[in-house]
Amino acid sequence: MTHLKFPAGRDFDLACLGRLAVDLYAQQMGSRLEDARSMAMYLGGSSANLAFGVARLGLKSAMISRVGNEQMGRFLTDTLNATGCDTSQVQVDPHRLTALVLLGIKDRDTFPLLFVRENCADMALDARLIDEAFIARCRALAITGTHLSTPGTRAAAQVALRHAHTHGVVRVLDIDYRPVLWGLTPRGAGENRYVPDAAVTQQLQEVLPQFDLLVGTEEEFFIAGGVADDLIASLQAVRAVSKATLVVKRGALGCAVIEGDIPANINDAPTYQGERVEVLNVLGAGDAFLSGLMASLLQGKDWAQATQVANACGAIVVSRHACSAAMPTPAELAHWFGGSRNPKVDADQQLKHLHRVTAARPVWNELCVMAFDHRSQFFELSREAGVSDARIPALKKLLVQAAEQVEKSHQLQGHTGVLVDGGDYGADALASATGRGWWVGRPVELPGSRPLRFDGTRSIGTALTQWPTEQVVKCLVHYHPDDAYTLRLEQEQRVLELWEATRASGNELLLEIICPRAMTPAGTEDAAVLRAVKRFYNLGVKPEWWKLAPLQAQGWSDLQALVAERDPYCRGAVILGLNQPLQVLVDSFALATNPIVKGFMVGRTLWASASLRWLKNEITDAMLVQEVAANFAVLVDAWRKRKS
Repeated sequence: MTHLKFPAGRDFDLACLGRLAVDLYAQQMGSRLEDARSMAMYLGGSSANLAFGVARLGLKSAMISRVGNEQMGRFLTDTLNATGCDTSQVQVDPHRLTALVLLGIKDRDTFPLLFVRENCADMALDARLIDEAFIARCRALAITGTHLSTPGTRAAAQVALRHAHTHGVVRVLDIDYRPVLWGLTPRGAGENRYVPDAAVTQQLQEVLPQFDLLVGTEEEFFIAGGVADDLIASLQAVRAVSKATLVVKRGALGCAVIEGDIPANINDAPTYQGERVEVLNVLGAGDAFLSGLMASLLQGKDWAQATQVANACGAIVVSRHACSAAMPTPAELAHWFGGSRNPKVDADQQLKHLHRVTAARPVWNELCVMAFDHRSQFFELSREAGVSDARIPALKKLLVQAAEQVEKSHQLQGHTGVLVDGGDYGADALASATGRGWWVGRPVELPGSRPLRFDGTRSIGTALTQWPTEQVVKCLVHYHPDDAYTLRLEQEQRVLELWEATRASGNELLLEIICPRAMTPAGTEDAAVLRAVKRFYNLGVKPEWWKLAPLQAQGWSDLQALVAERDPYCRGAVILGLNQPLQVLVDSFALATNPIVKGFMVGRTLWASASLRWLKNEITDAMLVQEVAANFAVLVDAWRKRKS
């Protein structure tokens, strides 16, 4: 057990006060920061990383900080909210901008770091807005050393600490020493982790008595104790002013925990071994360690258990790009300790998959999707109507309006989706649909291609770098497990290429399988589809979604069993339309009561007739929208009533 006594029965496990910034990570590893060509955007700041990491591990965290009243501030609060962290105490600054940090990975020992924090929002945290009643609802309060470096943030930290003491909240200091943020180095030396300074030591020691737990690296205890290069002397100086439990992070050696007197040698302190892994990026490892430590302590684990989780969290994060986004989930830790992990962390495919599918993501338990990603079919409609295909973009925007109308009339918020192409025909409609909170799918296949080809590109990975992450990659493959060997291998290679590209881009994948009729005699359709799904699982492809023609009830049950065995985190299957009459689809829904089926994605059945008449100028925009919406509503109603 530990000496720390966390109060029970409170709304929040941990409140984090400190840095809240946007991390911009260079994507070119091995490059100097000044040579970076592109950057990935993540939530950052040591306190924010801690709040995020603890929430990802399933506890209730809260953030106390400040952001600008602009897009980057909203990005940070949205990211925290999405992972379950409370942001009610994040102040919004009407004048200052949200802090930024630019980071790079040059080699395993060089991690250039540039803080863009001139008069930034989080360093303007207003002490007058620190809410005592909120802190009283917390079990622990964590503060980072950076917010002791200026009078304003120091005052805010002191107010929070007083409230925490009054209400029995366990107080934690992450020393988090960044000399550049104390004004001790040139601004371009953000990666420098230690510069001795008596004034900093004095300011830290003035507040150390107010904490119950102090966490830092050996260098951070040098600055806290004030004895450069002498860890034991520094720890003794800290102990002279603080009774707190000390956790000394020692990298690959693990960590030492000192609850009482300082030993003569650090190796004589209770030491918990670290994990030896290949390092990609040390940035964020300390925040991950503290996330695992605090989450475990708050769950009642002892030091051996808590430090084991903390060391594992740090080891996982050093093997990945980014800080917050690299934080592990409980499922990843279960795999890590389950005895089947790959010793080379970045080569553990199951760990990667769990990281992707067990982190917080939008919930889609039911989907009613209007599909108009078709390209050749719309072109043929325009030819049949005798008009230019230049009218198709306007037509597709009207179909977005039809989907919007049904969302409102049928209370489909959180269940509405569209499939729209991103080319000349659908780009405007796709832009209109994106950002509404809808499920938005976008095709990548060249229409009718067999073997599969990607539309408009020979490098699907390059193409996906330009897609919004919320857009789901939809790929239709005309595939049969009994295809000729060369054809089957060629198609499978394209799907594997796409699978790998979506894992890198972060987009979800919907794989639509249609078995060619000539190879699928009547009565064998379900078996062929299920064999195809199993084949792709055998190849290691685990799409978030399957899009399939209606199966018989037994077929859906067999699919459910297969998915449960191969990828229990798969979101499920949706029914495609194949231009079947409306009533045929309605009838097919009655067989789709198995929970593996999450909804439908239907296209031409809904809009083909009305679109042709619109192109011929036989009906108005409003009439088109009304007719398509009415058809869509029929399917929505049938879907909802299918179990009755």
